[in-house]
Amino acid sequence: MDRRSKGILKNVEWKLIIAWLFLVLVGWISIYAAVYDSEHSNIFDFSCRYGKQMIWIATSLVIALFVMIIDPKFFSQTSYLTYVICIGMLVLVLGVATATKGAKSWLGIGEFGIQPSEFAKLATALALAKFLSAINIDMKEWGTKLTAIGIITLPMLLVLLQNDTGSALVFLSFIFVLFREGLSSIVLIFGATAIVLFILALVVNPYILIGILLVLTLFSYFIVHSHNRKVKFIYFLGIFAFCSIVVAGVQFGYNEILEEHQKVRIGVLLGQIEDPKGVGYNVDQSKIAIGSGGFIGKGFLQGTQTKFNFVPEQDTDFIFCTIGEEWGFIGSTLIMFVFIWLCVKIIKMAERQRSNFARIYGYGIASVIFFHVMVNIGMTIGLLPVIGIPLPFLSYGGSSLWAFTLMLFIFIRQDASRSDLV
Repeated sequence: MDRRSKGILKNVEWKLIIAWLFLVLVGWISIYAAVYDSEHSNIFDFSCRYGKQMIWIATSLVIALFVMIIDPKFFSQTSYLTYVICIGMLVLVLGVATATKGAKSWLGIGEFGIQPSEFAKLATALALAKFLSAINIDMKEWGTKLTAIGIITLPMLLVLLQNDTGSALVFLSFIFVLFREGLSSIVLIFGATAIVLFILALVVNPYILIGILLVLTLFSYFIVHSHNRKVKFIYFLGIFAFCSIVVAGVQFGYNEILEEHQKVRIGVLLGQIEDPKGVGYNVDQSKIAIGSGGFIGKGFLQGTQTKFNFVPEQDTDFIFCTIGEEWGFIGSTLIMFVFIWLCVKIIKMAERQRSNFARIYGYGIASVIFFHVMVNIGMTIGLLPVIGIPLPFLSYGGSSLWAFTLMLFIFIRQDASRSDLV
C-alpha cells in the first residue's frame, strides 16, 4: 500500500461508514420482519424481499469500495456527463416505461428494474456543485440564479411528468444549497409565504382569501410610512399580485393537475375528508402500529400489525412503522437520532472542505437525506401527506439503496482527500 492510500484510509470518516452500516442492517432486519413468513423463514431465500435486499446490500458494498478507490476528481470532472445521462434516462422512462401504481418511474430488463429518479437526485447534486463551484460564479447575478434553478427544475419537471410527485418534490431540498451559497433570504420569506398561502388556499374559499389579502395589503400600505409613495405603491401591489397568483395557481393545480387520489390524500390530511378504509387506511394503521410499540417495543418478529400485514407498503415507504412497533419509542428515537447526527455531521464536514465542489456537494446530499427522512417519517405518523418516498438506507429497493450509497460515499471520498483538492 503506497503512502497516498495510507493517507486516504487515515483521513476516512469512519463514523459515517459505521452509521451507513448500522442503518442498512436495521433496514434489512426491518424488511425481514415486515415480510416474515414462518413457512419461508430462510434468510437466503432470494425469492423474498429480504433475500433480494441482501443482494442490494452486497452490491452496495461493492459500489462503496469502488468509489473509495478511484480518483476523487473523477466525480467533479464527470458531473455534467452524469447529469446529462440521468436526464436522458428520465426522458426514456416517459417514452418506454409502463405505469406501476399510477407512475411511470421504472426502466426494466426482465425482473430487474431501476428507478432513474433516484439517481437523478445524485446527478443534480453533482451538477449543481460543479456549476456553483466554478470561478467567477456569483449568486447575486440573475444569470447564476436562473441557471442553478434550471439545473434543479429540469429533472424535477421530468419526474413530475412521470406522475411521481413525491420524488419530484425532493428536488426542492436543493434550495438550501442555494441559500448556503448566497441566495437572498427574501426568497426564503417568499417561499414560506407561498407555503402558508398554499395551505390556506386549500381550506378557505379562494375569493374570500384574496379579499382578505387585499384588506391586509391596503391596511399595511396605509400604516407604513414612506417618502416615495410611488415606490411604496408598486411594492405593495407586487406583494398582493404575488399572493393572488399563488392562490390562483394552487386552485388551478388542485382542480386541473392533481389526480383524484392525490386530492383525497390532501383532504384526509387537512381533515376535510374522513376515509378510514381508503386513502387514510395506511396512515391510520401506521399510527396504530407505532403507538402499539410503546416505550420499548414488542420485540423482533412480535409486531401484530407487522406480522398480519395491516399496513400496506410496510417494507418500503412505511418501514418506519415496523421499527416503531417492534422497537418502540427507544428504537424509533435512536433511528431519528442517527439520521439527524448524519445530516449534521455531513454539514460540518462540508464546511471543512478546501474544495468548493466538495462543500456544495456535501450540502446537497445532506439536504436530500434530510428531506427524505422528514417527509417519510412525517407521513408515517400522519403529519404530512402520503407522497411515497423511501426512508434512506432502510426501505426496500435497490435503486434507492444504490443511489444513497453513491451519494454518501462520493462525499466520504471527497473528504478523505480534502487536503489534495482545492
